[in-house]
Amino acid sequence: MPVALYIDDNYHYQDTDYRSGPLNFDDLEAALAEARRIVDDFLAEARQPDRGAGELFTQFKMFGPDPWIVLPGDDSPTVPFSAWDYARERCRELCTGPSQ
Repeated sequence: MPVALYIDDNYHYQDTDYRSGPLNFDDLEAALAEARRIVDDFLAEARQPDRGAGELFTQFKMFGPDPWIVLPGDDSPTVPFSAWDYARERCRELCTGPSQ
């Protein structure tokens, strides 16, 4: 089933002028992979050696992208994916990995 991915801007919360999308995907797994990649790319760029997980997550919440997925014929997030939950988990992984 085709799905659409939209990307909001946390810095411009609830301002649809800063929304991109839809990016269309043939299936949910492809859309989820892209949403995760978008979050991961931001975190990789924002990460600094002296920044802990909490600081990195704060940067994401303030300035990061907020991808969300909808099914055809719907205009609100209907897929259980939270960019914030995913980012929180990734921040912990990135900031407590073997290089720390």
